[in-house]
Order: sequence, then structure tokens, then C-alpha cells
Amino acid sequence: MSWQPEIDELRRREKLAQEMGGKENVEKHRSKGKLPVRDRIQRVLDSGTFHETGAIAGKVEYEGSQLKNFTPANFLIGTGKIDHRKVVIGADDFTVRGGAADGAIIEKQMYSEKMAHELQKPMVRLVDGTGGGGSVKFLEAESRTYVPVNPAWDYVVKNMGRVPVVAACLGSVAGLGAARVAASHFSVMVEDISQLFVAGPQIVNFGVGQELTKEELGGTQVHRSSGAIDNIVKTEDEAFEHIRRFLSYLPSNVFQLPPVGESEDDRYRREEELISAIPKNRRKPYKIRPILKMVFDKESIFEMGRFYGGGTVTGFARLDGHPVGFLANDPYVGGGGLTVESCEKIERFVDLCETFHIPIVNFVDQPGIAIGLSAEKRGTIRKGVRAISAIYQATVPMIEIIIRRVFGVGGAGMINGDGLHLRYAWPSGDWGSLPVEGGIQVAYKRKLEESDNPQQLLEELTEKMESVRSPLRTAEAFGVEEIIDPRDTRPLLCDWIYDAYMMLPQHLGPSAHTMRP
Repeated sequence: MSWQPEIDELRRREKLAQEMGGKENVEKHRSKGKLPVRDRIQRVLDSGTFHETGAIAGKVEYEGSQLKNFTPANFLIGTGKIDHRKVVIGADDFTVRGGAADGAIIEKQMYSEKMAHELQKPMVRLVDGTGGGGSVKFLEAESRTYVPVNPAWDYVVKNMGRVPVVAACLGSVAGLGAARVAASHFSVMVEDISQLFVAGPQIVNFGVGQELTKEELGGTQVHRSSGAIDNIVKTEDEAFEHIRRFLSYLPSNVFQLPPVGESEDDRYRREEELISAIPKNRRKPYKIRPILKMVFDKESIFEMGRFYGGGTVTGFARLDGHPVGFLANDPYVGGGGLTVESCEKIERFVDLCETFHIPIVNFVDQPGIAIGLSAEKRGTIRKGVRAISAIYQATVPMIEIIIRRVFGVGGAGMINGDGLHLRYAWPSGDWGSLPVEGGIQVAYKRKLEESDNPQQLLEELTEKMESVRSPLRTAEAFGVEEIIDPRDTRPLLCDWIYDAYMMLPQHLGPSAHTMRP
């Protein structure tokens, strides 16, 4: 006796599962410029490493004891490798019931989250559907309604504090599907094929009377700067490359160190352009991204969320092969000040680095928290305090490079002022409670009002203040620890990063506060 007949039947069902929603549905899917789910999995993972779990789960009809019809579940799960490191992957199959939950076996989605948590492996979600309760046809089929539940959400939340979670929005994603995208450390959308919303156009039209297309409601032009998504790309392959790059900076879980690689860049490289990167005219802006490229390892910068809170630049890079997170101000966007959006961006990114024990380099040119009536109406001060609190709560090694302004509460909060204060300042540094230009108007308001020649007095006061504005005078009083030649920034940071990584083992494990999306 042999079990070969049963194995043959297993293989037959596995072959049926490979057909997904059938040839017609798969071709229709391709005609919209979208890859079928199994192609997506193969492209994001290292070649030949996908091991599927629950392949023959699906909707089945029997005729007697014989299989009559088989429709595979529209959610695939399994493990594979990205850059030789194992990950867990969960992916929607839009060719079966449009990725809706009533075409799925919900336990598969739940199992994928549990698998990532228990195996302590990164979670990769390829989302292309709702993933929620499906159609109201459920009422007709079951003759009852139900109290909604977010499946395995306890593990979704736990995973945010344990393993890297990445999500790609690869179609029209609504409801729980949209929540699965947002509940991640990194998310990406693809132009033309991706839309993300809480509810689709028909429900929005019925509920609030807005007639919008999918693109108008939740396309990439909406979410490029909404904060719901981190990065926007042009193709699915580019989305998969972003996923792979993001994961390359992070450990597999919070119990491991970030992966250090070999660097072909000279750790002692000194870029001559840095000496003149900051204009002497304080009113003149400059471009921050070329400065970052001159400091970090070549071709190592991976920026996140460029168009949300654009006054702050965040992302990952490497110093002599060591992953680091970075914060930097972009003076071309609102002067680089702390808006509601940039504060949220800082808070989330610092918490991300804290969760996975990644050292942070903070390039500071901070004019302070945004001012004015609009900023006050939005409660910007509360958002600013939250961002500053995230920095103060962080225990990962952090270093500050002051390249220009440090003003007010916002500027002061860019490093833990009660800690070691590990920082270097460039000779272009300019700091204080208020900028001299506006501060004089406030401090000497009465004298200026009483003066017979207020303009002359203002000029005299300004000249007097300028004479003591030099950062060298601050250094004389040890108000700033060290002023450096900007060209020495990379060598100094490459020296610091070895000290930082020596300190990391004491921080391993879950952080004191679990990261939220």
C-alpha cells in the first residue's frame, strides 16, 4: 500500500491553486498593467526561495466524494528570502473576488501575522484588495449581520514593536486593506495602478455626496503628500526595490543588531565643496540633499516621505557600511521649520529608529516651531512637543551636526539637552532664543518707539549684536562643545559610528514604548 494517490491529488490541487482566479481573470488583471500575485512574490523575493503555506486552502465544491470545483483563497502566505534573509510574506490575489474577504480564508491572513511575530521575521504585505468584511451580500448569504473585527490586529500592533513591517499598495485598496498598508514601518504606492482610501467612490458618493473617480479620491496625487504613504514609485518592480532597500538597513527583529556591510567608500573622504555649502548670507537658502550625499557612504541614501512634512528630510544611509537614520532640515520648504506635518514625521521616524536600535545623525538648521495664526489654529505646539519628546525618549546613540540655525524651543529640542550633548557645529552656526533680526525688535521695542531716529538706532543695535554673534564666542564659554571644519564631518561621523555600534547591544530587545503607525 502507498499514499501516492493522495500525494497525486495534493499535487493536482496545488496546480489548480497556481491558476489563481483563472486564465480570463489573470489576463484582465495584466491588461490593467498589474502583475499577478505569484509574479509579484517571485519578484520581491530572492529567486527560488518562496515556500508557500496553505496553498490548497480555498472554496471547494464536492460531487459525492469527488472534487467538483476549487477556487483558491485570494490571500497567499509563506516565507522566502530578501538579500539572503528570511521574511514572511502575505499577498492579496485580486483575480479572485477582487481581493475581498469573502473570497478569502481569513485565517491565512491572521496566520501570516502570527508567523512573523513568532518566527521574529520581517513582515512583507502586498496589498491589492479590501481584506475586510467583503460585500453586504454577506447578509443575504448568512441571514444575519456581524460586529466588525480587525483580524489578528493584536499581532499587527505587536509586530510594529518587534519586526520590520513593509506594505505595498498595488491596486484599489480600501477599508481594512488600507489599514494594513498604513500599519507598517514603510509603505509604497505605484503610480496609475494604486489607489488607497477608507471607502471607495460609490460609498463616498452615497455617504457625503462627493462624485470622484478612484484616482481623484485616493490616487498617488492625493497620497504623495498626505502622510498615509511613505514613498511613491512608477512601477511595481521599483516598489519591490524600495521594499528590499528599506529592509537592508534594518535587523530582522528587535533582538538583533542592524546589518553592517562592507563599504567601498573612503571613511576619511573630505569633500571640498562642504566648506562653502552654507551661504554667508543668512537669508539665502541652500540645498540639503547634496550635503547629505557628500557626508554619507556613496549611493547609500534612502529617503522616506519626501513630500510630507517637506521641511524635514528623513531616511536611512550608511557610514562606513553601518546603517544610520538621519534627520535634516530643508530651508527651501518653509525655512525648514517645525510644522504639524514635519513634527509628525520626526516623531514617527525617531520612534522607528528607536524600535530597531538604529543610530541617528541629526543635521540641524532649525528656525523653530512654525508661527502665525494658521500654526496656532492647528495646535502646532502640541505636535512640536511630541516630536521633541520622541527625541528625548530615544535611547539609541544620536549625534547632532549644527550646520546653521538653532532657535527657540524647536531648535533646542533637536537633541536631548539633558544628555551627553554629543554634537559638532559648523562655523556657519547661528543660535539663540530668537533670531537677532526679529529679536531686537522685541527686546528693544520701547527704546525704538521712543527714539527720534528708530531706523538709526535699529542699525546700531544690529551692528552691536552682530559683533557678538560669532559661534566662536559661544565655544569660548563652552556653550557649544566643538566647532569643526565642515570637510571633517564624514571622518568624524565614521569614527563616531563605531562607538555607537559598540553601545547598541545594551539596547537590544523591545523598546519601552511600542511603535505605532
